[in-house]
Order: sequence, then C-alpha cells, then structure tokens
Amino acid sequence: MSLDTTLGEMLAKKAATLPNKEAIVYPGDRLTYAQFNARSTEIAKALLADGVKSGDHIGILATNRPEYLPFLFGCFMVGAVAVLLNARFRIQELRHVVKHCDVTCLFAGNLPEVPHVERLTEAFPELTSLPEGGLTDNKAAPLLRRVISFDDHGNESFGTWGAFLSSASTGSDADLAQARRAVDPTQPALIMFTSGTTSMPKGCVLTHKSMYLTSAAMRDRLLITAQERMWDPLPMFHMASILPLLSLMHNGGTFITDSTFDVDRAVAQIHQERATFLYPAFPAIMTELLNHPDLQPQALDFVRIIVNIAPEDILKANMAAIPTATHVSAYGMTELSGIASHTDPRDSAEDRARNCGQPYAGVELEIRDPETNAVCPQGVRGEICVRGFSVFEGYYKQPEENDKAFDAQGWFHTGDVGSFDEHGRIRFHGRIKDMLKVGGENVSPLEIEAWLTTHPEVVIAQVVGAPDPRLQEVVAAFVERVPGATVSEQDLIDYCSGQIASFKVPKMVRFVTEWPMSATKIQKSELRKLL
Repeated sequence: MSLDTTLGEMLAKKAATLPNKEAIVYPGDRLTYAQFNARSTEIAKALLADGVKSGDHIGILATNRPEYLPFLFGCFMVGAVAVLLNARFRIQELRHVVKHCDVTCLFAGNLPEVPHVERLTEAFPELTSLPEGGLTDNKAAPLLRRVISFDDHGNESFGTWGAFLSSASTGSDADLAQARRAVDPTQPALIMFTSGTTSMPKGCVLTHKSMYLTSAAMRDRLLITAQERMWDPLPMFHMASILPLLSLMHNGGTFITDSTFDVDRAVAQIHQERATFLYPAFPAIMTELLNHPDLQPQALDFVRIIVNIAPEDILKANMAAIPTATHVSAYGMTELSGIASHTDPRDSAEDRARNCGQPYAGVELEIRDPETNAVCPQGVRGEICVRGFSVFEGYYKQPEENDKAFDAQGWFHTGDVGSFDEHGRIRFHGRIKDMLKVGGENVSPLEIEAWLTTHPEVVIAQVVGAPDPRLQEVVAAFVERVPGATVSEQDLIDYCSGQIASFKVPKMVRFVTEWPMSATKIQKSELRKLL
C-alpha cells in the first residue's frame, strides 16, 4: 500500500482508471468518478483564485448536500485543512470552534430546516457587516475573512456559491498542479470535532496519511471490492461517513447517501439501489430500519454486509432479523481516524456479536490498568490504549489535553474500557467516565443497557448515575419504548431484579421519545441534567 498518496490524488487516480464508474449516489444527484473529480477540481481552482493557501483552515457548516464531498476533496487538492463543523452547533460552540481553529473562510448551508447563515449571525453579530479585511473584533474570529453561502440568503456581506465557483475560470491549471504536488501526505487534511463531558468541542487533527491507511485497512478487513454499493446516510462531518467513503474509493465502489436519515427514504433507497453494504452504525438507526414495514428482510439477499455498533444481544437480534447478511461491529473513535478494528466477516456469528475484532495490521492496541498503567492480562478489563497509523495528530491547540491523552511512549489513552479475548480480539465495556460507583461497587452502564434492551417493549436504553446521599450514586435508566407499548417503570425494575446484581438494578426509570443527540451519539451528560 502506497504511503505517498494524498486524498486528492486518490480521487484523481480513480477518475483516471474508472472514469465512468458511479462514485456518489445522492437523491437527485449522481456522480461518476470522473464527474466527482471534475467538480472537486473546479472547487480547488476557485479556492486558489480566492487566495486560499496550503495549510489554511477552511470551515464548512452544513448538513449532507451534493456540494459537500466535492468541496472536501477540493480542499484536499490544494492542501487546505477542512474544518468540519457539526451541523448542530449553535452560538457557544460556533464562537468557540471558529476562533479556536483559526478558520479563515467559512462555507455554510442555509436550508429552511437548518438555517446556518442565521445561526452564524446569531453567534457572530459582527457578520452582518463583514468588512473587507475580515472581522476586526479580535474577541470574535480575528482570522475569518470570508463567509460564503451554498444557498440563497439575506446577508449582503456574505458571498454566494455561484460567484465563488465562477472564479474558478480565472484559476490557472498550472497553479493547481503545483499546489497538488506540494501537498504532503503527512500534513493535516481535516479537523473534526469530538465532545467532552464538561468542555467545549475539541478539534481532532487528522492527516492524509492516517485516513488513507485506515480506510485501506477497513477495505481489506471487510473485503470491499469495486462492486460494493454502500448505503450510509450518516453526517458528512462525522468519521462514520468519511471513512467508509474512503474505504470504497480505494477499489472504486459506490457511496449511496442522503441529506439526512429518513427511514422511509432509506428503505426505498436500499431496495432501489440494491445496496450491498449497509452502514447504519448506530442502534437507533438500525432499529428504525428493522421496524419499517417495507424493509422486507427476506428480499435483502443482495445485502452482503451490515456494520452496526451495539451490545451483544442487540447484534444477535439484528443477525436474526436479516440472516442472509454478514453482520460486523467495530471499535473506533474520531481520534483513531474513525476505526481501529472491525470484526472479521469470516468469523462465526457468535464471535462477531461478542467482540470488535482484532486491531488492523499496523495498529497496536493494549489494555492498561487506568490506575497503574500496567498492561492487563487477557480477559482483564482496563483502559484501551492505541498506537499506530490510525492515531490522530492531537487536539488542535490544546497541549494540556494532549499531555493527558498521550504518554511518553506515544500511546493514546482512549478513556474506553476494554479487554482481549483468547484470540486477541477487542471487547468493549464502556467509557471509564461512564462507569458508576454504587456504594463502592463499579457498575458498567453497558451491561444494564444490554439487559434492558432484551425486553420486548424497549427500543433503546441508556443508563447514567443519579446522585444518592448514602450510596454516592444509584442507577437511573432512560428508556424509549416500542410504539404503543405500555411497559411501566416498575415493570422494568422487576425485569432486572433477580437477573442482574441488586446494586445494578435501576432505582428509577424515565421514559423518553426524543434523545439529546450530538452528531450520532446520545449525550449522557444531558440525560444527567434531567435528573
């Protein structure tokens, strides 16, 4: 595998070898590899004409849209660092990330359902009269010199997407070729955000090399070929979208996506496009798919593989629901370029439900005692620590966070609890910070969540700690019921009694119909606030 390929060159090479192969399928917009490359090249030339230089930080604040991926690769081609802002960010997060990550140009969507231009002007009132030289208030965003909207807007100080693209005609092919040659695979390609429980979003710096090698490892582990048609509706500002896309591009597969996850459109798209690979990734999405009357599991014989990250019992239920497909799981996070391991499709169903597979070749993983940092023996739980090509460069401009996360030997301490089985496969047991302390006993929320979701009237369960004057904290469960279900708080407490240790039995159950979400994950910190 080549170590000197940038992500922009990766697309250009695929456009040269498979120009007419379908690359991106989006409602109302389909691109071959040649068209994908041409759009990205046009955007790259427009970026150069606009004065963007290698290393500049270019922000994008938008939901999934046809311009998103070509824009991203346009940035890659000129060596700009794409700063992918979570589309859910509001005033405080936007003010923080735009300034902290030194964004110089910002491209925003402005759809009626997600008015990002309006949200930007809420966060930065200064943008209503953006001066030629950028914002002059150093407390706002001193490096921001330009904002461009993909859609119509009412702010005359913002640029338009059409005018931006028209500048590509003034760009020089020679200048673009020179810019592309100057991009180093080891330089940052993008900054993607991850959230802490008590701090503002942290910017994870990922290089061309880390994403190229990690996506190649994913391709190899999951046996992805040029015939693969992957359905993935997840947000493009998240690695659960970007890494799968890159894994397909190595051999020229097809990426099928949408503006957002809508279960009716999703089911129709999966059947109409005959997706061979489903990437719901998260239990909430998989549950909606399985509960949809038009999914027709018996007719999904064209689906080869399904990636879903969930507790063992849920994975087994998914396997039973769509038995003709191979179901796999994974272990990963943004800091690991998305994924550090996938279960091997050739493993038994029992093994694939129980573990997250062996680390990718070239990625080292150890289980360390979080108190002593000693390496734990097989089967003993400890903190998952990772070293190798998939590990990010660090949190942007946060040396104190990097000092906490990396040790002197270069191991990244993930904050996750895991163990190894007898074959060196990872088992995930939750987050260290999520662990509860009930009367001196360590309690894993994951265990309780897994048991609660075996109840036939429970869709999703999330467990947090509720303050308790005697025991320090007790177990509190938040539950989403199956539509029409009438299971009560006491019913679920009784369901746990006698099945799990008494100190793990929830002392309270709260029912929810909507979850507080980040991009793709339920925010337990918000659930704790509800208590």
